[in-house]
Order: sequence, then C-alpha cells, then structure tokens
Amino acid sequence: MKHIILAAALVAFSSPVWAQTPAPVQERAVTQMQAQPAKAPNMANAPEVAQAEAYLKQLKTGKARFLQTAGDGTQAIGTFYISRPGKLRFEYDPPVKDFVVADGFFIYFYDSQLQEQSNAPIGQTMADFLLRSDLKLSGDVEVTDISRGGNLIQITLVQTSDPLAGKLTLGFTPEPFALKKWRVTDAQGAITEVELFQLQTGVNLPSSLFVYSDPKKLEGRRLND
Repeated sequence: MKHIILAAALVAFSSPVWAQTPAPVQERAVTQMQAQPAKAPNMANAPEVAQAEAYLKQLKTGKARFLQTAGDGTQAIGTFYISRPGKLRFEYDPPVKDFVVADGFFIYFYDSQLQEQSNAPIGQTMADFLLRSDLKLSGDVEVTDISRGGNLIQITLVQTSDPLAGKLTLGFTPEPFALKKWRVTDAQGAITEVELFQLQTGVNLPSSLFVYSDPKKLEGRRLND
C-alpha cells in the first residue's frame, strides 16, 4: 500500500489538479492572499528550458532503473518504462507487487495488498505533462526557477493557473544532457523524488508492458493450466 501511494504522488498530479492533497478552498484562498509569491521573471526562453524541451520531445522510448524516495525517507526500487506519447510503467522489484501503468488513455494503480486497482484519465494527471505529444514548458505550465548544483540542471515548473497547487522539478545531467531525476512537491510541501539510473533511450519495448492486466486473473489462469 505504501509503495502505490508513493507512485500516485509521482503521476497523479494533473494539469487541472497538481496536488495530491490540496488544502481546503478557503484555506488556500487565504494563503494566496497572505503569501502570494512575487511574479517570477519570464524564463520560458532560457537556453536550459529550450534544451530540456527539445530533449523531452525527442524522448520517444526509454527504460531505466529507479529509486523512489518519499519525504519520510521511505524508499522503493524498480524499473521505469516510457513510450511517448501516452504510455509509461513503474514496476517495483519483488517482493513488492504494486505497479503503475498508462496505456495511452488511462493510468492504472495496482495495490497488491488490497488486490485492487484504481485509475484516472491521463489528462487528469501530471503524467500528461510528460506523455503529451505536444510537450512544451510553457502555456499551462510555467518555469519558475532554473538552478545548477550537484552536477544537475534543475528546472522547476508550476501550474500557470494555480502556482500554489504544487510544483515539479526536473533534474538533467548537463553532459550528456539527459533526464536524471524529478521531484514532486505538493501543496502542503510533501516531497516525493525519483532518481533514474542506467537510462536507455530509443529502445524497443513490447506493447504488453503498457496494457493493464489484472494479476488475480493472470494467477488464476496459471493455476488452471
């Protein structure tokens, strides 16, 4: 259950609703009046942003090992797959049997402890940002910070219409330029981070990786064979 919650924090923040657990409307309205951030300078034309946008657009398929870390220090490892546009998969190493898969239309979260799945349209999740065919770092998202440190170029994004709803920070290695990690910070400041290792791009991935298959039904078939 813990692992699927962490995975949800990575992909279930959306263009319309980025935060996993948004503050009550009245509370957030007061917060916005009391702590409205200063308008950030326009960074959309920064060379780092252009480089990141070009890299993500050409990232059609990829496979990597990942280390996922929650704000409380809880960690999980597994394999991440992406096939743009529209598809991804997070598969955790045994004994964890949770997984997350996007099939081009919906994202499915499988909780092995409860032996059930939940799902959402991709367009209602933050995964839509990485998976959309017309990916760009402007429009419904806004770059609020660009920094360098720890051998990474880090670009922070917020939802243009609601910058206090949460933020996403993408980390890229400068040479070769490649996606290395991302960090999700929700409206309450809770952080979940994923770091990628051994990233391979332009790989052939079987279409079956991006189809939701009920593990209970698969196990039943194996028992009947």
